Amino acid sequence: MRLPTLVKTAAAVTVTAAAGTAVNDTSNGWYRRLRKPSWQPPPVAFPLVWTPLYALIAVAGARALDRTSGAERAAFTRAYALNLALNFGWSALFFKARRPTVALAEIAALNASNVALIRRAAHADTAAGAALAPYVAWTLFATVLNGAIVRLNSDR
Repeated sequence: MRLPTLVKTAAAVTVTAAAGTAVNDTSNGWYRRLRKPSWQPPPVAFPLVWTPLYALIAVAGARALDRTSGAERAAFTRAYALNLALNFGWSALFFKARRPTVALAEIAALNASNVALIRRAAHADTAAGAALAPYVAWTLFATVLNGAIVRLNSDR
């Protein structure tokens, strides 16, 4: 993994994380009034989980990019950019637009993007694919959590 590539992927991931954080307002009345499952992690858990996940996404991206070239590298770059856009998109739809049902559909697209990204990364570099596995697992958990929130608030 080359440092210039890591700097680029880290910058892309940092922009995604910052944009997502900017729209994640869990202190507002709308979010506080939502019914949530008893198994939802406490608010402090989310930054504790996302920080290392974002670091792994940056490292995995850099490793995969540095082990690809030409059309394969371009395809990975597009898949990576789409994945980061979908990652932010969920936060924007859930928290900013206050549309948990639409966010649930969007996170399904993110999960499909995750599968495509982990396959591309693993094809380029086994360690890059492995580094994305916790992100994929957490996003699947987030999907179940989002679904539970939609179900618990379906009468609203």
